[in-house]
Amino acid sequence: MRSREGDVPAAVTWGLLAAWAIHDTEELITMGGWVDRARPRLRRRFPRVPDRVWDLMRVTPAQAAIAIGAVGVVVAAAAADGARTGGRSRFYQAALLGFGLHTGSHVAQSAITGGYTPGVVTAPIVAAPFSIWAVRRLRRAGVPIDPGGSPASALLFAGGTILAAQGLARLLVRNRDIH
Repeated sequence: MRSREGDVPAAVTWGLLAAWAIHDTEELITMGGWVDRARPRLRRRFPRVPDRVWDLMRVTPAQAAIAIGAVGVVVAAAAADGARTGGRSRFYQAALLGFGLHTGSHVAQSAITGGYTPGVVTAPIVAAPFSIWAVRRLRRAGVPIDPGGSPASALLFAGGTILAAQGLARLLVRNRDIH
């Protein structure tokens, strides 16, 4: 199966959604309640951090599911746009590069916290390799890589999407709990 323009396999564009789904399934399973489970280790590692900070970092299973679903909508739209444009869409390329680059944050979080963090298993074995493969495949097909500026802008896109999704999830869960 090939994307619309014929020179880029659909696995390059729609594969973003598939790789994201695998990666975020790990996060869906582990993110909700992770801070509570990791709190003893985090307190030992960072004794000066007040409990209020750990409380603010808490993500419930409902919040995790909503945030992951919201990001999924963005990733699906990016993959579809990538398929429509043969991988040339800036939106798709920003999502692809942001997805790949964000894997470093998973590894860094685990190194900083001294243990498992949600997403750290699939980040280096699924997300990063897929992103590298897809970018190489796009280049081999002659597709210019321009996510709208630089790798930094792709990271900002990914980070902004994640923060917006987490904010939406917190708002929806808080409003649900109020009513």
